[in-house]
Amino acid sequence: MRVGVIGCGTISKVYLTNLLTYSDIDVTAVSDIDLARAQSQAEIFGISQVKSPEECFAAPEIDLIVNLTVPEVHAAVTLEALSGGKHVYSEKPLGVNIEEGKTVLNAAERWKRMVGAAPDTFLGAGVQKCRELIDAGAIGRPISFHASMLSRGPERWHANPFIFYRQGAGPLFDFGPYYLTAIVNLLGPVAEVESMSGKSFSYRVAGHHDIQGQKIPVEVPTHVMAHLRLASGIIGSFTMSFDVAFTETPHLEIYGTEGTLSCPDPNTYGGPVRIRKMGSDIWKEMPLSSPYIKNCRGLGVRDLAQSVEMACMPRANGQLAYHILETMEGILTSGVSGHTYSIASRVDRPRMGAPYDQVQP
Repeated sequence: MRVGVIGCGTISKVYLTNLLTYSDIDVTAVSDIDLARAQSQAEIFGISQVKSPEECFAAPEIDLIVNLTVPEVHAAVTLEALSGGKHVYSEKPLGVNIEEGKTVLNAAERWKRMVGAAPDTFLGAGVQKCRELIDAGAIGRPISFHASMLSRGPERWHANPFIFYRQGAGPLFDFGPYYLTAIVNLLGPVAEVESMSGKSFSYRVAGHHDIQGQKIPVEVPTHVMAHLRLASGIIGSFTMSFDVAFTETPHLEIYGTEGTLSCPDPNTYGGPVRIRKMGSDIWKEMPLSSPYIKNCRGLGVRDLAQSVEMACMPRANGQLAYHILETMEGILTSGVSGHTYSIASRVDRPRMGAPYDQVQP
């Protein structure tokens, strides 16, 4: 599958590093609105072609666009790529609101192209082992969960922290997809949410040496707490924050009738995965059975590319990304209205296994 990468910011480094190791992926070109930045990445990674985004959309030698642009333009870039006849894998979120998400899915159907979207971390060895254990009844019947990402925000180290405090970002839209996608993969889709949210600071201060001391306007809630009820009836708590200095709260735990499953950070691919059963006084770490334990960003691109070839639904697919987007918008809406928000979309849990599982990473 011939791939063009649009967006050569910080995240492009790990994508390009991984995509170039896959024998069934050919990174044909890189692109950015700043062509000098694209040229720099092309030289570092030995990619022969540097194109403008418009040239990528029209290029007959590109089959699939990897959209690594900033959140505000994810939907616009994806739509341009679809209209150019390309399949698209987008960084999260699919769009900044559900209207953008609907437009993307409708366009994919109209142009008969596949859309996939990050995160693909749930394809890693850690969450896949958790899914295997849950499906095998290792903790009995799941009844609840707790998910939390508590940090002080990325402005201390990131070279462009401004994007994290604009629409389509914040802790909910930036980190929420990792946690919500893991939850849906493990336990099924979300049916309703109720939440409260706040913005603890009106601006942040950049710490990166290139922009140190610059003020960063905060446009989005930076501390979000929600209760979720899944379609299965399972209930759980969910907190995303850029306002917490330190924490010992676990990233994700699943509570069952016969024990508790301690899941790894959903923003990673590996472990540890630990389980403690009723009557036991110890946690047992479970061995991982998949080789995908490092930072494998790009795994979802490979899944999409091979799913196109095999005419099957990719696991990190557009419908799943839309369901996550609607859940996040529902959380924000509930935080403003004070009412429960019902999620209209439904998705199946992504299948276990994938075409690429037969290929060594």
